[in-house]
Amino acid sequence: MLPPLPERMRPTDLDEYVGQKHLVGEGNVLWNMIHTGNLSSFILWGPPGVGKTTLARIVARSLKREFHTLSAVSAGVKEVREVIDKAKGNSIFSRGLAPILFIDEIHRFSKSQQDALLGAVEDGTIVLIGATTENPSFEVITPLLSRCQVFVLKPLESYDLEELLNRAILTDEILRTREITVSETGALFRYSGGDARKLLNILEIVVGASEAGSRIVIDNRTVTACLQENMAFYDKGGEMHYDVISAFIKSVRGSDPNAAVYYLARMLNGGEDPLFIARRLCILAAEDIGLANPNALLLANACFQTVHNIGMPEARIPLAETTIYLASSPKSNSAYMAIDRAMELARETPTAPVPLYLRNAPTKLMKDLGYADGYRYAHDFPGHWTDLEFMPEGLAGTTLYEPADTGRPEQTLADRLASLWPKYYRKK
Repeated sequence: MLPPLPERMRPTDLDEYVGQKHLVGEGNVLWNMIHTGNLSSFILWGPPGVGKTTLARIVARSLKREFHTLSAVSAGVKEVREVIDKAKGNSIFSRGLAPILFIDEIHRFSKSQQDALLGAVEDGTIVLIGATTENPSFEVITPLLSRCQVFVLKPLESYDLEELLNRAILTDEILRTREITVSETGALFRYSGGDARKLLNILEIVVGASEAGSRIVIDNRTVTACLQENMAFYDKGGEMHYDVISAFIKSVRGSDPNAAVYYLARMLNGGEDPLFIARRLCILAAEDIGLANPNALLLANACFQTVHNIGMPEARIPLAETTIYLASSPKSNSAYMAIDRAMELARETPTAPVPLYLRNAPTKLMKDLGYADGYRYAHDFPGHWTDLEFMPEGLAGTTLYEPADTGRPEQTLADRLASLWPKYYRKK
C-alpha cells in the first residue's frame, strides 16, 4: 500500500524544499549550517505543515549525522536518557559528529523531561532540533532555550503552494498517470491555509473522489464539495484541529452562539474528543466570562461531568447547551487579568515582607516581636469590615483587580468595592 501523498512528496534535500527562504535560501542561517557543517542546536517554531520535521531530516541527511527522533507525546525521561547514552557510546560522536535528536512537539515536554536534555546539549553529546507550534519562550525552560537558537517558520505563500501543486501533479508516481487540469486554485489555497500537508491531502482527496481514468478538473466548486463529503479531513491529531478549535474559542469569546455551535458541530463530526471540548468550555467560562456571570463556570463544570458520564452521541446535547450559554453570556476577563498582574508583581517582589500585624503569632517570642499586634478582626466591626492595609509595605494602594463593566454580578462587586475602598475604586 502506497503512503499518503504528503509522505510521497516529502523533500530529501534543500533543492526540493519549498518555502522558508529566510532560513534555507543561499547565505541564510540554515543554508550556512548545512554548507559549513557548523551545526548547533535549534528549535523550529511554526504552524503545522510548514516543513519543520522535513527540515530536520534534511539537515541530518545533508550532514550525514545519525538521526534520532522522539515525540513529546509518547516519550519520557527514560527514552531521552537512552538516546543520550547511545550517543555517548557511538564512534561517530567520538569523531566530533554528534548525532541529532529531533523532538517533535517539544512544548509538551515537562520540566523534568527538558532538564534531562540540558547536560547532553551543553557538552555537545547531541545536537537538539526541536519542533513546536507554540511560542517556545513560554513552553521551553530558560536554561534549554538559552542553548538553542529559535527559527520561526512561516505559513507558505500562494506561490509556494502553486509550486508544490504543480510538482505533485507532474512528478508523483500516481498523479502523473492521471489527466489533471487546474482551472482554479482559490478554494484549494484557502483551505490549505499555508500548510503544505493540507494542500497535498486536499489534492489527494479530490483526485481520489474521481472515477479511475476520467479527466480531473480542479476548481473551487469541486474542492469545496469534496471536503464537505470528507469530514475526516478535520484531523483531530493536529492539522485543521488548530484552526477549528481556535474559531470555536473566538466565537464563544465574541458572543456569537451561531458560529460557536457550528464549529462545535465541525469538531464533533470530525471525531474530536468531547472531553477535550468540555475542558475548553471550562477554561472559557473562567477566562472570558468570569465574574460577569459566575454561573457559567458551574454550568461548564457540570457539562464536563455529564459528558464524562454519558459519552457520545448524547454528549453533543450538553456540549451544545453549554456552548450556546457561554457564547450568549456577558463577558469579563477581569479575574484572568488580575491573576496575571498579581503573578508578575509577585515575581518582581518575591521577598516583600508581610506586615507584622497580618502574621500568625503561635509562640510568645513572635508575640513579643509584634507579630499579630494591631490586627483587627473584620467580624468585630459594623458591616464585617475594617479599614486595614493588607498589602506589603511599598505595595500599598496597588490595584490588581479592575472590575469589568459588563454583567450585573460583577457590577455588584464593583459597587461594594467602591463603598469599602473609595480611595482605590469608584462607583461607575
